[in-house]
Amino acid sequence: MVSKTYVRFVILTGMWDPGTYLRYADERSRPFFDLLARVDHDDPRAVVDLGCGPGTLTRELARRWPRARITGLDSSAEMIDAARAQPSTVDFTVLDARDWHAAPDVDVVICNAVLQWVPGHRDLLRRWIEELGTGAVFAFQVPGNFASPSHRAIHEVAADFGEALAGVLRDDPVAEPADYAGDLLDLGCRVDAWETTYLHVLTATDTTHPVLSWVEGTALRPVRAALDDIAWRRFRDDLTVRLNRHYPIHNGRTIFPFRRIFVVATKA
Repeated sequence: MVSKTYVRFVILTGMWDPGTYLRYADERSRPFFDLLARVDHDDPRAVVDLGCGPGTLTRELARRWPRARITGLDSSAEMIDAARAQPSTVDFTVLDARDWHAAPDVDVVICNAVLQWVPGHRDLLRRWIEELGTGAVFAFQVPGNFASPSHRAIHEVAADFGEALAGVLRDDPVAEPADYAGDLLDLGCRVDAWETTYLHVLTATDTTHPVLSWVEGTALRPVRAALDDIAWRRFRDDLTVRLNRHYPIHNGRTIFPFRRIFVVATKA
């Protein structure tokens, strides 16, 4: 039987809005560059950006490794359309991460803020590592803020909507850094794992709370997909009340702590 979680994941892959996602693009891109800085590979033959989104950061891979064949993959046709709209040497393709298999010449895989959306991704990581050749690097980053006030507030409001949002939100879709490191060490990899909490200073530019603007581009996508327009407005209003309490705005700005988990695994 196909799980309810998997069905929801498949439905949602086609509901990404590149414009909404690219709000706070500078803040969202910093973890990508922090991850990339720890990837030690001078001249890869092929590089894959697994879950490339609108391709803005994938083009940075082509700048770092101009001789490599760069491929950007994403399950969202909207994201791939946005990526293809900009001139690039990157090959952008619609593909679900679950269906990706490493070609023999893939030496580097970058997976930035994607795996939290993929149920069972720890098993997929094992499969991907097994498919990669000796010396290949798999580097990924996932948000680790699912216990933060913003996510607790989302779950609190969702509970008030009963069956309409039942099963839409998962409590904690990622593992701890030590768990990922243990999995990859067991596979014989050399592992560099760490976590960072960024303190994003978000500016309130209109009537929408800036943290609400942030989560609308990511964590609230499943909620928006499940609710009609009237229910969605009520959800946003209720959530705004809680966000104002947890993230007060002073002089037009609020501080938004955001924990992220990084892992770079090199196959021995």
